[in-house]
Amino acid sequence: MIHILAALAVLGLLIAIHETGHFLAAVGQGIRVSSFSIGLGPALVGWRRRGVQFALRAIPIGGYVAFPDSETDEETPAQDPDLFQNRPLPQRALVVAAGVLANLIFAWMALLAQGAVYGVPDGITAAAGIVVTGVSPNSPAAVAGLRPGDHVVAVNGQPLGQGDEAVKALITAVQTHPHVPLTLQLDSGGGLQERQVTPRPDEGTGRSRIGTQLQPYGTSQYRPVAGVWEWLATASRGFWAITANTLAGYGQLLTHFQATAQQLGGPVRIVEVGAQLAQQGGASLLSFTALISINLAVLNALPLPALDGGQMVLLLWEGLRGQPLPERWTLAVNRLGFALLLGLVGVLMVRDTSQLNILKSWLNS
Repeated sequence: MIHILAALAVLGLLIAIHETGHFLAAVGQGIRVSSFSIGLGPALVGWRRRGVQFALRAIPIGGYVAFPDSETDEETPAQDPDLFQNRPLPQRALVVAAGVLANLIFAWMALLAQGAVYGVPDGITAAAGIVVTGVSPNSPAAVAGLRPGDHVVAVNGQPLGQGDEAVKALITAVQTHPHVPLTLQLDSGGGLQERQVTPRPDEGTGRSRIGTQLQPYGTSQYRPVAGVWEWLATASRGFWAITANTLAGYGQLLTHFQATAQQLGGPVRIVEVGAQLAQQGGASLLSFTALISINLAVLNALPLPALDGGQMVLLLWEGLRGQPLPERWTLAVNRLGFALLLGLVGVLMVRDTSQLNILKSWLNS
């Protein structure tokens, strides 16, 4: 249970970091802020300080920084220069972009903290087999009952070996047996168990897959950093690698939507994966923090209504027009986008909860 709470704390912290970026960019420029909320729905805890209403809300997804305007605050003149809508476009753009920038900076800081506390990665102490780190919904692996954390040691009675060779052996077996059932032997700690999985060709690439993410079974090793340069360079390489993989994942979603949409995960899946990594130690939890922080930044940068990227598109449009957009029009677009976003999150939460394995086992233990 403590690992689930740790993952929830990380997710809440990253949302708070994102909204703090917006908040600091606003107050740092003298722009008036009316409220700062973490979560959505009714307030659980609230307080007021320096004219700003702070709140922790019941639904632990998202958050927002709100600005007063002359329509909602009768005491605020429409021409008040400290209102957000009355500030120059570059200042408003900085406020909108600050949340994404805050998440990116925090991700790099998490990787710096990993190097300072645990050192730099120094390989894996390999043992026999591979470990399943993720299972895509409705995939052959999910149908077969595989779940994150499973330790696979053999396929069709043939030992997989150790390290990267074990991963390659299983991938080769999957790719060379389309539509042919494979019997996987799992080491559960109390004896071997079997799962029968049938690879199927991917609609986007044509390669046979079972819908899992894999890594060698073993314990990650770390060594102390050799100096400041190695510390900074290792954190930076990790940051750019995660960012590149995240962008590639979103690109794959756009170009092969039908084949990859089932891999989307909502807050429930994020907590499940985070709890699993928390079990592996603080170094893995910091890697998870950096990964989710970068994903949150990229997601919010998408040019969709109600997201920061969508707000930047509206500001760009305003700049090209040379005059503000109609307020009613922008409000309608943002409300529609927000409703669609909440609907998507709700669908993902229901789907992820229905397929939850690790979380259920921990809650029942």
